[in-house]
Amino acid sequence: MKPPLLMRTGAAIAAIGVCAALTSTQAQATPAPATATQNVITPATKFYVDPQSKAAKQTLTDLKNGDLADAANMAKLASWPQSKWFTEGTPAQVRAEAAKLVRKAQATGTTPVMVAYNVPGRDCTQYSSGGAATSAAYRQWIDAFAEGIGDDKAVVIVEPDGLALVPSDCGPTTDPTGELTATRLADLEYAVKTLKAKPRTAVYLDAGNVQWRLVGDMAQRLLDSGVEYSDGFALNVSNTHPTAHNARYGTWISKCMWFATKGPDRARGHADWCANQYYSPAAPNDGTPGNSVDSTKPETWRWTDAWFDQNADDASTDELKHFVIDTSRNGLGAWTPPAGKYTGDAEPWCNAPGRGLGPRPTADTGTPLVDAYLWIKVPGESDGSCTRSTGGTIDPEYGIVDPPAGAWWPDYVHGLARNAAPRLTFDH
Repeated sequence: MKPPLLMRTGAAIAAIGVCAALTSTQAQATPAPATATQNVITPATKFYVDPQSKAAKQTLTDLKNGDLADAANMAKLASWPQSKWFTEGTPAQVRAEAAKLVRKAQATGTTPVMVAYNVPGRDCTQYSSGGAATSAAYRQWIDAFAEGIGDDKAVVIVEPDGLALVPSDCGPTTDPTGELTATRLADLEYAVKTLKAKPRTAVYLDAGNVQWRLVGDMAQRLLDSGVEYSDGFALNVSNTHPTAHNARYGTWISKCMWFATKGPDRARGHADWCANQYYSPAAPNDGTPGNSVDSTKPETWRWTDAWFDQNADDASTDELKHFVIDTSRNGLGAWTPPAGKYTGDAEPWCNAPGRGLGPRPTADTGTPLVDAYLWIKVPGESDGSCTRSTGGTIDPEYGIVDPPAGAWWPDYVHGLARNAAPRLTFDH
Protein backbone atom coordinates (compact mmCIF):
# COMPACT_ATOMS: atom_id res chain seq x y z
CA MET A 1 0.00 0.00 0.00
CA LYS A 2 2.49 2.55 1.03
CA PRO A 3 6.08 3.32 1.81
CA PRO A 4 5.66 4.24 5.48
CA LEU A 5 7.97 5.90 7.99
CA LEU A 6 11.20 6.83 6.17
CA MET A 7 10.03 6.16 2.60
CA ARG A 8 6.34 7.19 2.56
CA THR A 9 7.81 7.94 0.22
CA GLY A 10 -22.93 9.36 -19.73
CA ALA A 11 -26.11 9.42 -19.25
CA ALA A 12 -28.61 8.94 -16.43
CA ILE A 13 -30.49 6.38 -18.49
CA ALA A 14 -27.44 4.21 -18.73
CA ALA A 15 -26.98 4.50 -14.99
CA ILE A 16 -30.58 3.51 -14.32
CA GLY A 17 -30.26 0.51 -16.64
CA VAL A 18 -27.25 -0.84 -14.83
CA CYS A 19 -28.77 -0.26 -11.37
CA ALA A 20 -31.90 -2.13 -12.34
CA ALA A 21 -29.74 -5.09 -13.30
CA LEU A 22 -28.06 -4.59 -10.19
CA THR A 23 -11.06 -24.46 14.10
CA SER A 24 -7.88 -26.06 14.89
CA THR A 25 -5.06 -25.79 12.41
CA GLN A 26 -5.42 -28.62 9.94
CA ALA A 27 -2.64 -30.72 8.45
CA GLN A 28 -1.29 -28.71 5.58
CA ALA A 29 -0.85 -30.16 2.12
CA THR A 30 2.34 -28.74 0.65
CA PRO A 31 2.04 -27.99 -3.07
CA ALA A 32 4.90 -28.45 -5.46
CA PRO A 33 6.69 -25.27 -6.49
CA ALA A 34 4.40 -23.52 -8.94
CA THR A 35 5.33 -22.84 -12.55
CA ALA A 36 3.89 -20.46 -15.09
CA THR A 37 2.06 -23.32 -16.81
CA GLN A 38 0.15 -24.04 -13.58
CA ASN A 39 -1.32 -20.56 -13.42
CA VAL A 40 -5.13 -20.67 -13.45
CA ILE A 41 -5.34 -17.21 -15.03
CA THR A 42 -5.38 -17.12 -18.82
CA PRO A 43 -5.96 -14.15 -21.14
CA ALA A 44 -9.59 -15.31 -21.46
CA THR A 45 -10.23 -15.24 -17.69
CA LYS A 46 -13.17 -13.06 -16.64
CA PHE A 47 -13.26 -11.70 -13.11
CA TYR A 48 -16.33 -11.51 -10.89
CA VAL A 49 -18.42 -8.33 -10.73
CA ASP A 50 -20.43 -7.88 -7.54
CA PRO A 51 -23.88 -6.48 -8.44
CA GLN A 52 -24.16 -5.20 -4.86
CA SER A 53 -20.80 -3.43 -4.77
CA LYS A 54 -20.30 -0.12 -3.01
CA ALA A 55 -20.10 1.60 -6.40
CA ALA A 56 -23.45 0.07 -7.41
CA LYS A 57 -25.03 1.35 -4.20
CA GLN A 58 -23.46 4.77 -4.73
CA THR A 59 -25.09 4.86 -8.15
CA LEU A 60 -28.51 4.65 -6.53
CA THR A 61 -27.61 7.31 -3.98
CA ASP A 62 -26.40 9.67 -6.70
CA LEU A 63 -29.58 9.13 -8.71
CA LYS A 64 -31.69 9.83 -5.64
CA ASN A 65 -29.74 13.06 -5.11
CA GLY A 66 -30.14 14.06 -8.74
CA ASP A 67 -26.40 13.79 -9.45
CA LEU A 68 -26.85 12.29 -12.90
CA ALA A 69 -23.27 12.68 -14.15
CA ASP A 70 -21.82 11.06 -11.04
CA ALA A 71 -24.48 8.35 -11.15
CA ALA A 72 -23.52 7.50 -14.73
CA ASN A 73 -19.85 7.28 -13.76
CA MET A 74 -20.65 5.09 -10.76
CA ALA A 75 -22.72 2.75 -12.90
CA LYS A 76 -19.81 2.37 -15.29
CA LEU A 77 -17.39 1.79 -12.41
CA ALA A 78 -19.73 -0.79 -10.89
CA SER A 79 -19.75 -2.76 -14.13
CA TRP A 80 -16.05 -3.59 -13.71
CA PRO A 81 -14.63 -6.27 -11.39
CA GLN A 82 -13.14 -5.30 -8.04
CA SER A 83 -11.63 -7.38 -5.27
CA LYS A 84 -13.20 -8.49 -2.01
CA TRP A 85 -11.10 -7.96 1.12
CA PHE A 86 -11.16 -10.42 4.02
CA THR A 87 -9.75 -8.60 7.03
CA GLU A 88 -11.15 -10.15 10.19
CA GLY A 89 -13.62 -12.63 11.65
CA THR A 90 -13.51 -16.06 13.15
CA PRO A 91 -12.43 -19.07 11.09
CA ALA A 92 -16.07 -20.07 10.75
CA GLN A 93 -17.02 -16.62 9.52
CA VAL A 94 -14.25 -16.33 6.94
CA ARG A 95 -14.96 -19.87 5.72
CA ALA A 96 -18.61 -19.00 5.15
CA GLU A 97 -17.88 -15.65 3.50
CA ALA A 98 -15.29 -17.12 1.15
CA ALA A 99 -17.59 -19.97 0.19
CA LYS A 100 -20.43 -17.54 -0.46
CA LEU A 101 -18.31 -15.44 -2.79
CA VAL A 102 -16.89 -18.30 -4.84
CA ARG A 103 -20.41 -19.75 -5.27
CA LYS A 104 -21.65 -16.43 -6.65
CA ALA A 105 -18.74 -16.23 -9.04
CA GLN A 106 -19.17 -19.83 -10.15
CA ALA A 107 -22.79 -19.12 -10.99
CA THR A 108 -21.68 -16.38 -13.40
CA GLY A 109 -18.75 -18.32 -14.87
CA THR A 110 -16.24 -15.81 -13.51
CA THR A 111 -13.31 -15.82 -11.09
CA PRO A 112 -13.39 -13.77 -7.87
CA VAL A 113 -10.41 -11.70 -6.75
CA MET A 114 -9.96 -12.05 -2.99
CA VAL A 115 -7.55 -10.35 -0.60
CA ALA A 116 -6.30 -12.03 2.59
CA TYR A 117 -5.47 -9.19 4.99
CA ASN A 118 -5.30 -10.44 8.55
CA VAL A 119 -1.65 -11.15 9.38
CA PRO A 120 -0.66 -10.34 12.99
CA GLY A 121 0.79 -6.87 13.51
CA ARG A 122 -0.16 -5.60 10.07
CA ASP A 123 0.70 -2.01 9.10
CA CYS A 124 2.96 -1.33 12.12
CA THR A 125 -0.06 -0.16 14.21
CA GLN A 126 -0.73 2.65 11.71
CA TYR A 127 -3.87 3.50 9.68
CA SER A 128 -4.71 -0.11 8.75
CA SER A 129 -3.48 -1.76 11.94
CA GLY A 130 -5.05 -4.98 13.19
CA GLY A 131 -4.83 -8.59 12.19
CA ALA A 132 -5.09 -11.90 13.99
CA ALA A 133 -3.96 -11.97 17.61
CA THR A 134 -1.34 -14.69 17.16
CA SER A 135 0.42 -16.72 14.51
CA ALA A 136 -1.61 -19.78 15.49
CA ALA A 137 -4.87 -17.84 15.16
CA TYR A 138 -3.81 -16.52 11.76
CA ARG A 139 -3.03 -19.99 10.46
CA GLN A 140 -6.41 -21.28 11.61
CA TRP A 141 -8.00 -18.33 9.82
CA ILE A 142 -6.04 -19.09 6.62
CA ASP A 143 -7.02 -22.77 6.84
CA ALA A 144 -10.67 -21.75 7.01
CA PHE A 145 -10.29 -19.23 4.19
CA ALA A 146 -8.84 -21.96 1.94
CA GLU A 147 -11.58 -24.39 2.96
CA GLY A 148 -14.18 -21.81 1.95
CA ILE A 149 -12.64 -21.51 -1.52
CA GLY A 150 -12.47 -25.27 -1.88
CA ASP A 151 -12.19 -26.50 -5.47
CA ASP A 152 -13.69 -23.39 -7.05
CA LYS A 153 -11.75 -20.82 -9.03
CA ALA A 154 -10.26 -17.90 -7.16
CA VAL A 155 -7.42 -15.39 -7.29
CA VAL A 156 -6.01 -14.51 -3.88
CA ILE A 157 -3.73 -11.59 -3.09
CA VAL A 158 -1.85 -12.46 0.09
CA GLU A 159 -1.36 -9.73 2.69
CA PRO A 160 -0.84 -6.28 1.13
CA ASP A 161 2.11 -4.60 2.89
CA GLY A 162 2.81 -7.80 4.81
CA LEU A 163 6.16 -8.37 3.13
CA ALA A 164 7.22 -4.82 2.27
CA LEU A 165 6.54 -3.81 5.88
CA VAL A 166 7.76 -6.57 8.19
CA PRO A 167 8.04 -6.00 11.96
CA SER A 168 11.74 -5.13 11.77
CA ASP A 169 10.80 -2.20 9.51
CA CYS A 170 8.45 -0.73 12.11
CA GLY A 171 11.14 0.82 14.30
CA PRO A 172 14.28 -0.09 16.24
CA THR A 173 12.41 -1.36 19.30
CA THR A 174 9.65 -3.32 17.57
CA ASP A 175 11.58 -6.49 16.77
CA PRO A 176 15.07 -6.29 18.28
CA THR A 177 15.70 -10.05 18.08
CA GLY A 178 14.16 -10.58 14.62
CA GLU A 179 11.77 -13.19 16.00
CA LEU A 180 8.64 -11.33 14.94
CA THR A 181 9.95 -10.88 11.41
CA ALA A 182 10.89 -14.56 11.13
CA THR A 183 7.38 -15.46 12.28
CA ARG A 184 5.86 -13.08 9.71
CA LEU A 185 7.81 -14.71 6.87
CA ALA A 186 6.80 -18.18 8.08
CA ASP A 187 3.15 -17.13 8.34
CA LEU A 188 3.18 -15.76 4.80
CA GLU A 189 4.72 -18.97 3.50
CA TYR A 190 2.07 -20.95 5.34
CA ALA A 191 -0.65 -18.84 3.74
CA VAL A 192 0.84 -19.27 0.26
CA LYS A 193 1.18 -23.04 0.59
CA THR A 194 -2.25 -23.53 2.15
CA LEU A 195 -4.07 -21.48 -0.47
CA LYS A 196 -2.08 -22.86 -3.40
CA ALA A 197 -2.89 -26.41 -2.28
CA LYS A 198 -6.39 -25.71 -3.60
CA PRO A 199 -6.54 -26.93 -7.21
CA ARG A 200 -7.96 -23.84 -8.90
CA THR A 201 -6.62 -21.01 -6.77
CA ALA A 202 -4.07 -18.54 -8.14
CA VAL A 203 -1.97 -17.03 -5.35
CA TYR A 204 0.02 -13.80 -5.50
CA LEU A 205 2.12 -12.63 -2.58
CA ASP A 206 2.12 -8.85 -2.18
CA ALA A 207 5.46 -7.18 -2.95
CA GLY A 208 4.91 -3.46 -2.44
CA ASN A 209 5.54 -1.07 -5.32
CA VAL A 210 8.27 0.41 -7.47
CA GLN A 211 8.94 3.32 -5.10
CA TRP A 212 9.40 1.21 -1.98
CA ARG A 213 11.86 -1.65 -1.49
CA LEU A 214 14.99 -2.19 -3.55
CA VAL A 215 14.74 -4.89 -6.20
CA GLY A 216 17.14 -7.26 -4.45
CA ASP A 217 15.59 -6.67 -1.02
CA MET A 218 12.10 -7.50 -2.26
CA ALA A 219 13.32 -10.47 -4.29
CA GLN A 220 14.92 -11.96 -1.19
CA ARG A 221 11.86 -11.30 0.96
CA LEU A 222 9.70 -13.09 -1.60
CA LEU A 223 12.07 -16.04 -1.69
CA ASP A 224 12.04 -16.19 2.12
CA SER A 225 8.22 -16.25 2.16
CA GLY A 226 7.49 -19.17 -0.14
CA VAL A 227 6.95 -17.35 -3.41
CA GLU A 228 8.21 -20.49 -5.17
CA TYR A 229 4.93 -22.20 -4.19
CA SER A 230 2.80 -19.35 -5.54
CA ASP A 231 1.81 -18.12 -8.97
CA GLY A 232 3.83 -14.97 -8.34
CA PHE A 233 3.46 -11.63 -6.64
CA ALA A 234 1.31 -8.49 -6.64
CA LEU A 235 2.42 -4.87 -7.08
CA ASN A 236 1.06 -1.37 -6.49
CA VAL A 237 -1.78 -2.38 -4.16
CA SER A 238 -3.53 0.81 -2.98
CA ASN A 239 -0.97 2.94 -4.78
CA THR A 240 -0.82 5.27 -7.75
CA HIS A 241 2.47 4.55 -9.51
CA PRO A 242 2.18 4.09 -13.29
CA THR A 243 1.48 0.64 -14.64
CA ALA A 244 4.53 0.64 -16.89
CA HIS A 245 6.82 1.53 -13.97
CA ASN A 246 5.53 -1.37 -11.90
CA ALA A 247 5.78 -3.72 -14.89
CA ARG A 248 9.46 -2.91 -15.17
CA TYR A 249 10.02 -3.27 -11.44
CA GLY A 250 8.23 -6.60 -11.40
CA THR A 251 10.30 -7.88 -14.29
CA TRP A 252 13.49 -6.94 -12.44
CA ILE A 253 12.30 -8.73 -9.30
CA SER A 254 11.48 -11.87 -11.30
CA LYS A 255 14.87 -11.83 -12.98
CA CYS A 256 16.62 -11.13 -9.69
CA MET A 257 14.97 -14.17 -8.07
CA TRP A 258 16.12 -16.26 -11.03
CA PHE A 259 19.63 -14.82 -10.77
CA ALA A 260 19.85 -15.66 -7.04
CA THR A 261 18.46 -19.20 -7.38
CA LYS A 262 19.14 -20.47 -10.90
CA GLY A 263 21.80 -18.15 -12.22
CA PRO A 264 25.58 -18.53 -12.08
CA ASP A 265 26.83 -20.60 -9.16
CA ARG A 266 28.60 -17.60 -7.70
CA ALA A 267 25.29 -15.71 -7.57
CA ARG A 268 23.32 -18.31 -5.61
CA GLY A 269 21.85 -16.68 -2.52
CA HIS A 270 22.89 -13.20 -3.63
CA ALA A 271 19.74 -11.29 -4.55
CA ASP A 272 21.55 -8.35 -2.97
CA TRP A 273 23.86 -8.28 -6.00
CA CYS A 274 20.99 -7.38 -8.34
CA ALA A 275 20.79 -3.91 -9.82
CA ASN A 276 17.83 -1.92 -8.58
CA GLN A 277 15.75 1.11 -9.42
CA TYR A 278 18.49 3.41 -8.09
CA TYR A 279 21.34 1.81 -10.03
CA SER A 280 23.68 3.39 -12.55
CA PRO A 281 27.30 2.62 -13.44
CA ALA A 282 28.30 5.81 -11.64
CA ALA A 283 26.23 4.99 -8.55
CA PRO A 284 26.49 1.67 -6.69
CA ASN A 285 23.28 -0.33 -6.46
CA ASP A 286 22.91 0.27 -2.72
CA GLY A 287 20.24 2.95 -2.87
CA THR A 288 22.27 5.38 -0.76
CA PRO A 289 20.43 8.71 -1.16
CA GLY A 290 23.57 10.76 -1.76
CA ASN A 291 25.03 8.23 -4.15
CA SER A 292 22.11 7.16 -6.30
CA VAL A 293 19.93 8.01 -9.22
CA ASP A 294 16.46 9.52 -8.81
CA SER A 295 14.19 6.50 -9.30
CA THR A 296 11.25 8.74 -10.14
CA LYS A 297 12.95 9.37 -13.48
CA PRO A 298 12.58 6.17 -15.48
CA GLU A 299 14.97 7.41 -18.16
CA THR A 300 17.71 6.41 -15.71
CA TRP A 301 16.41 2.85 -15.59
CA ARG A 302 18.15 1.90 -18.82
CA TRP A 303 21.16 1.03 -16.68
CA THR A 304 19.08 -1.37 -14.59
CA ASP A 305 17.66 -2.95 -17.74
CA ALA A 306 21.18 -3.33 -19.11
CA TRP A 307 22.40 -5.04 -15.93
CA PHE A 308 19.64 -7.65 -16.13
CA ASP A 309 20.20 -8.10 -19.87
CA GLN A 310 23.79 -8.95 -19.05
CA ASN A 311 23.22 -11.07 -15.94
CA ALA A 312 19.84 -12.75 -16.40
CA ASP A 313 19.56 -13.08 -20.15
CA ASP A 314 19.54 -16.89 -19.89
CA ALA A 315 16.25 -16.89 -17.97
CA SER A 316 13.27 -18.08 -20.00
CA THR A 317 9.77 -16.73 -19.48
CA ASP A 318 8.70 -20.09 -18.07
CA GLU A 319 11.37 -19.82 -15.37
CA LEU A 320 10.36 -16.35 -14.23
CA LYS A 321 7.65 -15.60 -11.68
CA HIS A 322 4.63 -13.74 -12.99
CA PHE A 323 2.83 -10.89 -11.26
CA VAL A 324 -0.34 -8.79 -11.20
CA ILE A 325 -0.61 -5.00 -10.94
CA ASP A 326 -3.22 -2.95 -9.09
CA THR A 327 -4.47 -0.25 -11.46
CA SER A 328 -7.39 0.92 -9.34
CA ARG A 329 -6.17 4.52 -9.12
CA ASN A 330 -3.00 4.96 -11.12
CA GLY A 331 -4.51 6.38 -14.30
CA LEU A 332 -2.80 9.74 -13.81
CA GLY A 333 0.27 8.35 -12.09
CA ALA A 334 1.65 9.27 -8.69
CA TRP A 335 0.91 12.48 -6.82
CA THR A 336 3.78 14.92 -6.29
CA PRO A 337 3.19 17.18 -3.25
CA PRO A 338 3.56 20.90 -3.93
CA ALA A 339 7.15 22.02 -3.45
CA GLY A 340 7.79 23.41 0.01
CA LYS A 341 4.27 22.79 1.30
CA TYR A 342 5.23 20.04 3.74
CA THR A 343 8.30 19.87 5.93
CA GLY A 344 7.71 16.26 6.99
CA ASP A 345 6.36 13.16 5.26
CA ALA A 346 3.62 14.35 2.91
CA GLU A 347 2.26 10.79 2.72
CA PRO A 348 1.97 10.83 -1.09
CA TRP A 349 0.52 7.31 -0.98
CA CYS A 350 -2.36 8.29 1.35
CA ASN A 351 -5.61 9.33 -0.35
CA ALA A 352 -3.50 10.98 -3.04
CA PRO A 353 -5.48 13.95 -4.40
CA GLY A 354 -6.44 14.39 -8.02
CA ARG A 355 -5.91 10.76 -8.99
CA GLY A 356 -7.93 8.70 -11.46
CA LEU A 357 -8.90 5.11 -12.14
CA GLY A 358 -6.31 3.33 -14.24
CA PRO A 359 -6.43 0.57 -16.86
CA ARG A 360 -9.50 -1.64 -16.62
CA PRO A 361 -9.21 -5.04 -14.94
CA THR A 362 -8.22 -7.69 -17.47
CA ALA A 363 -6.22 -10.88 -17.77
CA ASP A 364 -5.26 -9.98 -21.34
CA THR A 365 -2.41 -7.56 -20.62
CA GLY A 366 -0.21 -8.27 -23.62
CA THR A 367 2.82 -8.37 -21.33
CA PRO A 368 4.28 -11.87 -20.87
CA LEU A 369 4.97 -11.70 -17.12
CA VAL A 370 1.92 -9.63 -16.16
CA ASP A 371 -0.97 -12.02 -15.58
CA ALA A 372 -3.58 -9.33 -14.93
CA TYR A 373 -4.40 -5.75 -14.22
CA LEU A 374 -6.73 -5.76 -11.23
CA TRP A 375 -8.62 -3.27 -9.11
CA ILE A 376 -7.33 -4.71 -5.84
CA LYS A 377 -7.81 -1.62 -3.73
CA VAL A 378 -11.55 -0.98 -3.88
CA PRO A 379 -11.93 2.41 -5.62
CA GLY A 380 -13.53 4.80 -3.15
CA GLU A 381 -12.23 3.26 0.07
CA SER A 382 -10.08 5.56 2.18
CA ASP A 383 -6.46 4.85 3.12
CA GLY A 384 -7.00 6.37 6.54
CA SER A 385 -7.11 9.77 8.22
CA CYS A 386 -4.03 11.24 6.56
CA THR A 387 -2.44 14.30 8.18
CA ARG A 388 0.65 14.82 5.95
CA SER A 389 2.76 14.94 9.15
CA THR A 390 1.27 18.28 10.14
CA GLY A 391 0.58 17.24 13.72
CA GLY A 392 -3.14 17.90 13.50
CA THR A 393 -6.13 15.79 12.52
CA ILE A 394 -7.10 17.58 9.30
CA ASP A 395 -5.86 16.44 5.92
CA PRO A 396 -4.69 19.76 4.44
CA GLU A 397 -5.28 18.48 0.90
CA TYR A 398 -9.01 18.13 1.55
CA GLY A 399 -9.63 20.39 4.54
CA ILE A 400 -11.38 17.61 6.46
CA VAL A 401 -10.58 14.63 8.64
CA ASP A 402 -10.33 11.82 6.09
CA PRO A 403 -12.52 8.75 6.68
CA PRO A 404 -10.78 5.88 8.51
CA ALA A 405 -8.97 3.20 6.53
CA GLY A 406 -11.38 1.08 4.51
CA ALA A 407 -14.34 3.45 4.91
CA TRP A 408 -16.29 4.45 1.82
CA TRP A 409 -15.66 8.02 0.64
CA PRO A 410 -18.12 9.22 -2.03
CA ASP A 411 -16.26 12.42 -2.90
CA TYR A 412 -13.03 10.51 -3.44
CA VAL A 413 -14.57 7.85 -5.67
CA HIS A 414 -16.35 10.51 -7.73
CA GLY A 415 -12.97 12.13 -8.35
CA LEU A 416 -11.36 8.83 -9.32
CA ALA A 417 -14.15 8.20 -11.81
CA ARG A 418 -14.08 11.69 -13.33
CA ASN A 419 -10.30 11.50 -13.74
CA ALA A 420 -10.21 7.93 -15.08
CA ALA A 421 -7.55 7.32 -17.72
CA PRO A 422 -8.65 5.81 -19.99
CA ARG A 423 -12.15 7.22 -19.60
CA LEU A 424 -14.76 5.00 -18.00
CA THR A 425 -17.06 3.03 -20.30
CA PHE A 426 -19.36 0.03 -20.07
CA ASP A 427 -17.36 -1.77 -22.77
CA HIS A 428 -15.72 -4.97 -21.55
